[in-house]
Amino acid sequence: MSKRTARIHPAPRTAKPGRAGAAKPTGAGVKQPVERASPAPLRPRAPHGEGAGIRVLCVDDHAVLVEGLRAKFAVEGRIHIVGSLASADRLLEETARLRPDVVLLDIEMPGPDVFETADRLRRAHPGLRFVFLSAHIRDGYLAAAYKCGAWGYFAKGDELDDIVAGLGEVARSAAGTFVMGPKVRARCRPAAMRPRREGPPATPLSSLSSREIEVLRLIGKGLSRVQIAGELSRSAKTIDRHQDRMLHKLGVSSRADLIRLAIREGLAEA
Repeated sequence: MSKRTARIHPAPRTAKPGRAGAAKPTGAGVKQPVERASPAPLRPRAPHGEGAGIRVLCVDDHAVLVEGLRAKFAVEGRIHIVGSLASADRLLEETARLRPDVVLLDIEMPGPDVFETADRLRRAHPGLRFVFLSAHIRDGYLAAAYKCGAWGYFAKGDELDDIVAGLGEVARSAAGTFVMGPKVRARCRPAAMRPRREGPPATPLSSLSSREIEVLRLIGKGLSRVQIAGELSRSAKTIDRHQDRMLHKLGVSSRADLIRLAIREGLAEA
């Protein structure tokens, strides 16, 4: 026998009687792999409007409004604010981090143009639903919201109950739906949920031709009929006809009403 000490291998363990799944004895010195439990799969997110509720990222620079919404949502229990931003500067990054179901966007905030940012958000997160909540219901804002792919538009003057119900509709509705709050519906007079195949919401301003919009813009700037005619290389009578058609389409009765409407819609600033 060699002078080197022989290694004595322990006898294999035998399974205890009646023990289910006991390991079978193996050859001496053969190292067996350790079985590990597979990690639990990630739980898939519940469909919109189900399960743990609707996760909302609120983007608004009015802290009082955000806290009011947070308190109302907490009482309702169906909607949860998972984060808030005072501007749209970091919207794409926070959306990727927080993974909300719906993004609620104010329109008039410091920072980048909210409609351009929303369009980038739609392209970066195609399945995300975002809606606008604004103190102003302007025809131009409505058209821009629809164009950038928003799922809805609500007014800050709407009751909180209506905003909660509207967000629920946004979360549950089929793709291609544009949901509007009560004050927006009153302005457009459509159904509460408008399929996109029917086009953007019909607003008073959308009834005007491009030439009439240009005339309205110049009226809002305070130009006289003769000045507008010179600006557009048309006769003063042609400008009068444009003005008469606008009065009829917009349901107003005077040039002063047209000036106020142009200022309200921001056309006088263009």
